[in-house]
Amino acid sequence: QVQLVESGGGLVQAGGSLRLSCAASGRTFSNYPMGWFRQAPGKEREFVAGIRGIGGSRNYVDAVKGRFTISRDNAKNTLYLQMNSLKPEDTAVYYCAAADSYTIPSWNTGYKYWGQGTQVTVSS
Repeated sequence: QVQLVESGGGLVQAGGSLRLSCAASGRTFSNYPMGWFRQAPGKEREFVAGIRGIGGSRNYVDAVKGRFTISRDNAKNTLYLQMNSLKPEDTAVYYCAAADSYTIPSWNTGYKYWGQGTQVTVSS
């Protein structure tokens, strides 16, 4: 059974940092795209950052460029999201996602597996 388990969320003041982790089990995702999404109250889930399995190219939503960094440790089958200079508008539940094929239609679609989410709250 495939599982994605996020951790690292919490309450932080504006300007602070958090590092989210997503530990995968049940299969190896080193060659597959993975990503981070978030959903704020009353809003739709949105793509935040993604990383390819092969080649390792990355993509970010404009709102987090220069502040967030996505990375992966294939030996640990774990995905990370380093979040710096956090803003109150970053407050959301953050979800980890993984594809089950080498390619996906676009950065924000085509993911098959999802974690349960971790809450990030940024106070002003």
